[in-house]
Amino acid sequence: MDKAAPADALQGSVIAVRGSVVDVRFATALPAIHAILHAGAERQIVVEVLTHRDAHSVRCIALTPTQGLARGMAVHDSGQPLMAPVGKGILSRMFDVFGHTIDHLPAPTGLTWRSVHRAPPTLLERKTSSTMFETGIKLIDVLLPLERGGKAGLFGGAGVGKTVLLTEMIHNMIGHQQGVSIFCGIGERCREGQELYQDMKEAGVLPNMVMLFGQMNEPPGSRFRIGHAALTMAEYFRDDERRDVLLLIDNIFRFIQAGSEVSGLMGQMPSRMGYQPTMGTELAALEERIANTDNGAITSIQAVYVPADDFTDPAAIHTFAHLSASIVLSRKRASEGLFPAIDPLQSNSKIATPGIIGLRHYTLAQEIRRTLAQYAELKDIIAMLGLEQLSPQDRALVGRARRLERFLTQPFFTTEQFTGIQGKLVSLEDAIDGCERILRDEFKDMPESALYMIGKIDEAREKKHNTEQPRSTADAGGQHANADAA
Repeated sequence: MDKAAPADALQGSVIAVRGSVVDVRFATALPAIHAILHAGAERQIVVEVLTHRDAHSVRCIALTPTQGLARGMAVHDSGQPLMAPVGKGILSRMFDVFGHTIDHLPAPTGLTWRSVHRAPPTLLERKTSSTMFETGIKLIDVLLPLERGGKAGLFGGAGVGKTVLLTEMIHNMIGHQQGVSIFCGIGERCREGQELYQDMKEAGVLPNMVMLFGQMNEPPGSRFRIGHAALTMAEYFRDDERRDVLLLIDNIFRFIQAGSEVSGLMGQMPSRMGYQPTMGTELAALEERIANTDNGAITSIQAVYVPADDFTDPAAIHTFAHLSASIVLSRKRASEGLFPAIDPLQSNSKIATPGIIGLRHYTLAQEIRRTLAQYAELKDIIAMLGLEQLSPQDRALVGRARRLERFLTQPFFTTEQFTGIQGKLVSLEDAIDGCERILRDEFKDMPESALYMIGKIDEAREKKHNTEQPRSTADAGGQHANADAA
């Protein structure tokens, strides 16, 4: 962005500066909407044209801090919109909104630059058939199947495992589906970005990954455009390289928030609850580019912050309209050690229908939900009166539900260094088979702990055998000690 402007480029002068909003006057012609303008002694201040005010002036939003900008200063038109770098050289690197690397490594070479403002695929270019995107995570694949080329929302507070879940999906996508992962941090804290970069590096998934950050301390214009830059890179891998892309956005609410700030600075009349009147259009312009075509698919998982847990908030409502699956993380399940800490009764998927995932899978998922829901209803009775007061049928149902909960836990590759348990990737067929066998009471005599943190269901017998041997030795020692005491 610090290249010199062309000789025939338009030149104007600043007529007003209000925070991140800059008004610029041009004597002859006006630059195009979305054109990038440069100002300052070294042209280090970058602004983007958002509206034409009249025949001689434009209103712009700053993408960099505006300190030092004053009325009368010269402004140069770059003649082009905001550009993002694309090419194989962007893999394993971190970028800002301008396409500059921020990982303190040498600049990549052999890149081409594309405008971040691109139209979504037309209806003719999209694939109309829905197919499932396998993650290798049992609970998600069985109960909340994700759509290839779809959008899933990830809801959860701090410390319940959002980042671990995202990291595991990146690992599985890269290692087992030869795909590319792109992480877009919108309004991220620099600490979170640094920690994520180190986690990805240690997990060994960085070589097939790109990271972009529009940090919390940057102007709203920068945070508002970082998502478009990430999508431009994702579209390159989908359309040019013909690879499947996993796009992770954290946090989509901060994109809406940045748009609200821009709207307020531009002087637009606020809409309901203070949000910008153009929120629906702006969100759709970003979300509709995430699509499944004949070349490949961009599958997106987006962290969603719900203001004050109010799901009727306009930001939450507009986001829900675009999602094909909602994954809700539960602090209660995390405290019980049931990881991934996804609440199966609060979460849902729109493609969990017989026509897409098949009748066998659909019937099983409904049976699991029914069993877990009935167990949730019985928990109060168990807490007050104890398990012994239940009928034999209810006791059997509780046993099945508890074994299902433990079977749907899974050791992750990205947490091996912390837990010491080897990560497991479980195919959809193996996950379905295990759940069916538990519901048939095939494992009713097996301790619940044997089903905890395993991959395939057959590993439970091996785990039981390994835990029984030391115990039998200890029991024998205990019997000898009792005999001696007698």
